[in-house]
Amino acid sequence: MPRRSETRLTKRVVDALEADGKDTLFWDRDLPGFGVRVYSTGRKVYVVQSRGLHGPKRVTLGRHGALSTEEARKSAALLIDRIKRGEEPNPEAPETAPTVEELAERFMSDYVGAHCKPGTAPKYRSVLDNHVLPALGTKKLAQVGGAEVTALHHQLRETPRMANTVVDVLSRMFTLAEAWDLAPPGQNPCRRVRRYRMRPRERFLTVEEYRRLGRALGKAEGSLWPPALAAIRLLALTGCRREEVLNLRWDDVDHAAGELRLRDTKTGPRMVPLTAAVGRVLDGVPRSPGNPWVFPGQREERLSNLYYYWKPIRAQAGLGDVRLHDLRHSYASRALALGENLSVIGGLLGHREVATTARYAHLMRETERAAAARVGDSIGVHVKRREG
Repeated sequence: MPRRSETRLTKRVVDALEADGKDTLFWDRDLPGFGVRVYSTGRKVYVVQSRGLHGPKRVTLGRHGALSTEEARKSAALLIDRIKRGEEPNPEAPETAPTVEELAERFMSDYVGAHCKPGTAPKYRSVLDNHVLPALGTKKLAQVGGAEVTALHHQLRETPRMANTVVDVLSRMFTLAEAWDLAPPGQNPCRRVRRYRMRPRERFLTVEEYRRLGRALGKAEGSLWPPALAAIRLLALTGCRREEVLNLRWDDVDHAAGELRLRDTKTGPRMVPLTAAVGRVLDGVPRSPGNPWVFPGQREERLSNLYYYWKPIRAQAGLGDVRLHDLRHSYASRALALGENLSVIGGLLGHREVATTARYAHLMRETERAAAARVGDSIGVHVKRREG
């Protein structure tokens, strides 16, 4: 059996390991049976050794570099469990190996359906139907390698955020395929695909842009679906996320308490103040008999897509680069400009962690500098140094 070690294997530790003139095995402190063999040539390979019903077995996982230390650790844990149960460490692939499409359906039913919020499922479904399945759906899992995933990622380079999302969804699917014994461990084809670097986007509406948005919403009345216009107004007035507004039911509107009860947000249930401006918007939304949703769709019980309505409004207002989510950022920006602190703003936006709200800290500093300049200028009239 492997000797006990005092060191946990991490990338930094493995990078620093050296063989003293001959091949050497180094074992992990936290996962008995998981180790790395360091050859005298400098090559490093992850290994697993454990004893099962049929005696000890040793399995090679893969080369350090091609396989990350944490990926190797996860694969090792699965293999050790198989060995101890008397199963073959690397079972042969079934004759009827599943396709990517079949894996996707199981992913949606067994994982997304059981572990994700209802609003998340349509997003995964859209990624699969629009990008993953048209490119890879008919391929067997063993036919999908790094080259195929990289090609799909590159194909979506004009929309880098979606390109990265596609790879992330595929990676989650193949990780589950290993756990479900549909694919051998350590062969996730997404692990070496380099994601596009995404710069945090910060776009805030100015006072003039808010005026143009208001005029555009006014002009759209009579030509666009009224509940959609009301939903956009509510996004601007509350800083809520899009799904939080679209999932609002009439039962969630508590006029007595002056609150909107958001049942299922990204950070759990929370309350949003029902201000006079919000109340006026809601009063203008016609109720559909028997429909519990505040914002019904034209052809469906609940409005599910605002982009169709936002696009012409954005064009009319001259806000070509503004997304619906930027209304949330703009709400935070306006709160800072009015002197609210980050803790209060975090509560208004429903942030669980202060660190999430801290992304707006630079706006607070800009507000403070502007205030300092105004105060300094007013005092400077009296105390400035005389010239000449």
